[in-house]
Amino acid sequence: MTWPTIRTVLLAISAIPFVYYCIAIFSSLRYFRVSRLKPSGFLPPISNIKPVFGLDPEAYENFASFCRQDYPNYEILFCIDANDPALPVLQRLKNDFPNTRIRIVIGSGRNGTNDKVCRLARLVEEASYNHLVISDSDVRVQPDYLRRLVAPLQDPKVGAVTCFYVPSSETTFIQRLQEVGMLSDFYPGVLVDWQLEGIKFALGPTICTTRERLQEWGGYPALENQPADDLQVGRRIAEQGYEVVLLNYAVSTVPDYNSLRELFFKRLRWITVMRQMRPWGHAGLVFTLGLPWCLLAVALQPTAAVAAWYLSGYFVFRSVLTLLVGSAGLKQRGVWAKLLLIPAWDALATSIWLTSFTRRSIRWRGQDYRIVNGNLVPVRAAASETAVNV
Repeated sequence: MTWPTIRTVLLAISAIPFVYYCIAIFSSLRYFRVSRLKPSGFLPPISNIKPVFGLDPEAYENFASFCRQDYPNYEILFCIDANDPALPVLQRLKNDFPNTRIRIVIGSGRNGTNDKVCRLARLVEEASYNHLVISDSDVRVQPDYLRRLVAPLQDPKVGAVTCFYVPSSETTFIQRLQEVGMLSDFYPGVLVDWQLEGIKFALGPTICTTRERLQEWGGYPALENQPADDLQVGRRIAEQGYEVVLLNYAVSTVPDYNSLRELFFKRLRWITVMRQMRPWGHAGLVFTLGLPWCLLAVALQPTAAVAAWYLSGYFVFRSVLTLLVGSAGLKQRGVWAKLLLIPAWDALATSIWLTSFTRRSIRWRGQDYRIVNGNLVPVRAAASETAVNV
């Protein structure tokens, strides 16, 4: 094969991300057109369960937002260690909201590797009601949160509900960069999944389901040694034949990263887990990374025409997609002002994706883990086991 032929083939391959962007734009347009919030009189009692580990920024306001729900009958259950610095905040919460049913459970009572999941297993056991809302401790919500989230479960075909999440504020360059990544990269990928095969996972900050839907596949006790519980809850409920609804609604999360290094390793942990859970999907991300392919095209044929078509086309497609998801869909302000950050995010995302192939472990809550046969294994334990086997 001659060099001109090889160059032509590579130029064609470099255009594949544009096909993906077209699919993502179509998927986003269709989702935000057909997925509308509908009023519902379905108001079953709800147990809102929250595992807590450490003191998040603005923790009190996060927790307090769940006590201001416009909902007739609900409880909030927290699971926390006795020496956790967030415990005084929860005790203050009980004092400040005496009319809200708040219960604090100390410790999970379980020995699984994934302590968050162990706490969730304990909370499900302790919950008073059948309908469950699972939310992270850094989430902040509006008073209509429970009403919106539980409404789709009125349909017996629906097994779980999840929703988008956006930052409560953006005060630093790093936080704005992360938000650009969510609006231009992560959420378009989610909406492509919605369009092509339906949602078969859940997004971690918020999941709504029922005790029965969890018990059908073993619930959180079946996941207490595994990562990515949010993805797996949605996947296993979908495998039981139920629909997982991605609600056109967004909660807020309070950013907990202040440096590029923190953001890099947070995203690296997530994508390394995805490489283990969905290896082919992870490998396929190479065709969603438009920036390196466009740069390759210009390097292969450094002409003004190629540079104009590939680089300007890349920026236009990415900008349209970001505005569609961020401004038109999720109603976020100031998205226009962040468009110039898209190439910076894509460069970071490409480096994170490449780095993930070199990782054999993840760092989570101060501990290093390997993922062995789908299970989290502490690095020290894995090393000891290898030494014994040798």
